[in-house]
Amino acid sequence: MTMWVPSLAEFSGSRYRAIASAIEAAIQAGELLPGERLPPQRRLADALGVTIGTVTRGYAEAERSGWVSARVGSGTYVRSKTQDNAVSLTFPADETAGVIDLSLSLPPPHPLRQSLLSEALLALSQSGAALARGVTYQESQGRREHREVLARWLNTLGMSLMADELLITQGGQHGISLALSTLLRPGELLAADALTYPGAISAAQQGHLKLVGIGQDSEGMRMDLLEAQCARQPPRAIYLTPEQNNPTGACLSAPRREQLVALARRHDIWLIEDGVQYLPAEQRGTPLYKLAPERTLFVFSTAKVLAGGLRIGVLRAPKSLHERLATGLRAQSWMVPPLMVDVVCHWINQAAAEKLLTWQTQELAERQQLAAQWLQGFTLSGRSHSSNVWLTLPEGSRAVELCDRLLQRGVKVSSAEPFCVGSTPAPQAIRLCVGAAADRSELIQALGIVAACLGERPLAPATL
Repeated sequence: MTMWVPSLAEFSGSRYRAIASAIEAAIQAGELLPGERLPPQRRLADALGVTIGTVTRGYAEAERSGWVSARVGSGTYVRSKTQDNAVSLTFPADETAGVIDLSLSLPPPHPLRQSLLSEALLALSQSGAALARGVTYQESQGRREHREVLARWLNTLGMSLMADELLITQGGQHGISLALSTLLRPGELLAADALTYPGAISAAQQGHLKLVGIGQDSEGMRMDLLEAQCARQPPRAIYLTPEQNNPTGACLSAPRREQLVALARRHDIWLIEDGVQYLPAEQRGTPLYKLAPERTLFVFSTAKVLAGGLRIGVLRAPKSLHERLATGLRAQSWMVPPLMVDVVCHWINQAAAEKLLTWQTQELAERQQLAAQWLQGFTLSGRSHSSNVWLTLPEGSRAVELCDRLLQRGVKVSSAEPFCVGSTPAPQAIRLCVGAAADRSELIQALGIVAACLGERPLAPATL
C-alpha cells in the first residue's frame, strides 16, 4: 500500500500547520478515509524532509481540530464522522458476514432466547392490562410491581436487593450514564481502572468529565495508587467492575474492597459498581453496595443473562439519590418503555429462564476450558464462567498487527486501545469473547486460527 505523502507547497503558514491543513484537505477529498491510519511520524518526516517534531505537532494540531485521533501504542487514525468526542463502540454489521466475531461480550446463542421472547410477546398481546400499560405513561423509576418482580429474580441470582432500592433503566449503559450525570458535574473527576469498559469511558466523555485511570493488577484496582490519587485530588466518584474487570477479568480482592470503602468514606467519594458482566453467586465477592450502601450505586442489566436486545436493567441507589435520579431519567427519556419491562418480567417468571441460565453457566465454563486448551502456553486471564478471555501477547508481538492478521483470516477480536483510560499505554494484549461464537464448533475454529497466528513470526515493528 502506497504511503500517503502530502505536498506542503500547496499550504501556507508554518510547516506543522501545513501538515495539519494537508490532513484536513485529504480527509475532505476522500484521500484519507475514516479509520485509516496515518503514516508513522518518522517515515512521514523522512518523506517530507522535516523533523519528526514538526510532524508530531502537525498531527497534534489535526487532532485538536477533530480530524484525527491518536491511540497510545497504535498510531494516529482518521476519525469517523460519528465519532465526535466519544469512544466508538463496535457493533456487528453486514460486512462482517463470514467473520467469526469474538469482539463483543455476548451470552452464547441458544434457541430458548427467541422462544422465551416469542412466548412473552404472545402472552402480553393477549393481556389487556399489559396492553394498557404499554400505551400509557409510567412512573419514572418504574412501576412498583415491575420492581418487585425484578427484585425477587435478582435475589434468586444471589443479589440481595429490595424493590424500594431500584430504578428501572434501559440497560447497563443507561444506568452508567444516569449515575454519572446525577453524581458529577462537567469538569469533575471520575476515577476508574486504567483498563475499563469502553462504554463507561464514552459516558464520561459525553458528560465532559475528567477521567483518571488507576493502575491495576491481578487483584484489581491498586489501593496504594488510588490513595496517592486521593492525596493529589480526590475523585468525585469511582467506577469499577469488582467481580471481573472488563477486559482483564481481574477480581477485586476482599481486602481491597475494604480498603476501597474506607478510602471512599474518608474522602466522601461515590462508588459506581458495575455488575453487568454476570457470574454465578458462588464466584462473586461481597458487593460494594453491601459494604457501603450509603454511597454505592449498583448497575445491573439483563443483557448478559437474558438477551442484549431487551435493553432493560436496574440501578440500585441510596434512597437519598432517588429523587435526583428520577429527575435525570425523566430528562433523558421520561421513562423506560413498560412493554419491554413486561417482556422481561414474563420471561424471568418462566421455568425455562432458569434452565437457560443453568445451561449458559455450564456452556461458558466449557468454552473457557476450550480457550485454555487451544491457547496453552500463552498468558491468559479471566474468570472460569465469564464470556471474556484476556490474552497477553508474547514479547515482540503487536496487538494491532495481530488483530489485522486475524481479521484477514476471518476472526475479529478486540485490542486493548478501546479499554484504555486517558493516556494509559495500551498493553500488547487482546480480548476474546468466547460467548459470542455461534457454537463450540465455531469457537474451536476461531481459537485454532488465533493459535496459528500467535505461532507465526511477529511482523517487524515500524521504524520510528
